[in-house]
Amino acid sequence: MTTDLDFTAFFDATPSPYLVLDTHLVIRYVNPAYLQTTGRTRNQLVGEYFFDALPVNRAGPDDAQGTLEASLRRVLDSGKPDTLVLQRYDIPAPGRPGGFEERWWSKIHTPLAGPDGAVQWIVQRAEDVTAFVRSRRAVQHGEQFTEREKGMAAELYARTRELHRLNQELLQAHARERQVAVTLQEAMLSAPDLDQHDNIAVRYLPATTSLNVCGDWYDVVDLPPDRYAAAVGDVVGHGLHAAAIMGMLRSALSAVIRATPSPAQALEVLGLYARSVDGAMAATAVKVLIDTRSRLIIYSNAGHPPPVLLHQDATCDLLDQATDPPLGAREHHVPRPQAGLTYTPGDTLVLYTDGLIERRGEDIDTGLARLTTALAEDHVLAPSQLADALLTRLDVAGGAPDDIALVIIRL
Repeated sequence: MTTDLDFTAFFDATPSPYLVLDTHLVIRYVNPAYLQTTGRTRNQLVGEYFFDALPVNRAGPDDAQGTLEASLRRVLDSGKPDTLVLQRYDIPAPGRPGGFEERWWSKIHTPLAGPDGAVQWIVQRAEDVTAFVRSRRAVQHGEQFTEREKGMAAELYARTRELHRLNQELLQAHARERQVAVTLQEAMLSAPDLDQHDNIAVRYLPATTSLNVCGDWYDVVDLPPDRYAAAVGDVVGHGLHAAAIMGMLRSALSAVIRATPSPAQALEVLGLYARSVDGAMAATAVKVLIDTRSRLIIYSNAGHPPPVLLHQDATCDLLDQATDPPLGAREHHVPRPQAGLTYTPGDTLVLYTDGLIERRGEDIDTGLARLTTALAEDHVLAPSQLADALLTRLDVAGGAPDDIALVIIRL
C-alpha cells in the first residue's frame, strides 16, 4: 500500500538524479544519484540557494542560469511541471577551484503542493545527457550512433515536440491569468483619496514567484477637516486566494477607520472580522492617523514591521511602542495598544511590508538598520524619488522573493 511507502528510501535508491527545492530555490533534499552525477557532497548542496551551490559558468552560455531559473519560476507561477529537454549547465570541476566541466542536461521540474494548495516544493529530475551531445558531435565527423544513443535521440525528439506544444499552451494560459491578475490587483489597491495627496508616494511590487497578485496592500483615507489615515498590511501567502483575502481586510479596515478614527479600535474590529475570513488569521497590519493641526501621529500595530519616522536631520525613530500580535492571533479579545508622537513639518513617515527588509538568514534588526541607513542617505529627496531610491538601495527594484508594499508620506 502507498501509505507504507518510504519516499525518502525510494528517492535514495533510484538511479535517477533528484533534488528537492523550496519556493526560495533553496535545496532541501538531494539523492545519492544526484551527488554522484554532480560530484558534490550533501553538505555542499543541502540548505544552499541552488545557484550558490551550483554557480553558473561565466565562460559558458550567457543564458544558462536564466533558462533554468525561468523554468523553476514557471513551475512556481503555474503549479504545473516544466521540462528542459536539452540545456547546457556546466558544474564546478572537482579539484580545480574556479574550473568547470561542460555538462548537458534533460531536466524535469515537478511541483508539489502544500496543505493550502500552493506550490511548496519543486522536484528536479536531472538526467546527464552530455555523452549524447558529444556523440552527436562525433557523428558530424563521420562516426555513427550506438543503439543506446539512437534510443536517447528518439526520446529527446519526442519530448521536444511534446514540450513545445505544452509550453505554447502554458504561455497562452499564463498570459491570460496574468492579465486577469494585474487588473484585479489594480482594482483592489485603488485608493481614491490618494489622488488628493501630492505629499504621498506608494509602490507595490509583487513577489517574483507570483502571478503579480499577492497579499500585501496599502491604503490612504481622508478624514476631514484636518486628518488622514494610512495603512499597510500583509496576508500570508501569494496568488489569487491571498489577494482575495487582502481585498476583504483592506476594505473592512478602510470602512472602519471612517467610523472609528482610533487606529487601535480599528485594528480591534479588523481582528474580530479576520476570525470569520478563512485564511485571514495571522495577517499583519499597521494603521497610522496623522493629525495635521496638532502635528501628531497616532498608531497601532498588529504584528507588522514598525513604520519609520525620518527627520530632516536624517535621524530616524521607529514607531514600535504599540505593537501587538497579528490579527486573530489571540484566543480571546483584548484591546489593542495605541501610541503617539509628534512630528515636524518636513519629516517623512515610511510604512512598508516585510518583503522590503527581510532577507534569508538575517534577523529583523539587520533589515531595519539597512532600511534606516538607506533612508538617511536620501532623506532630502521628494517622496516619489525617495521611494524609487529606497527600492534601488535595498536591491529590490526588480522584485524580491516576497511582495512589497511601500508608502512614503512627507508630513
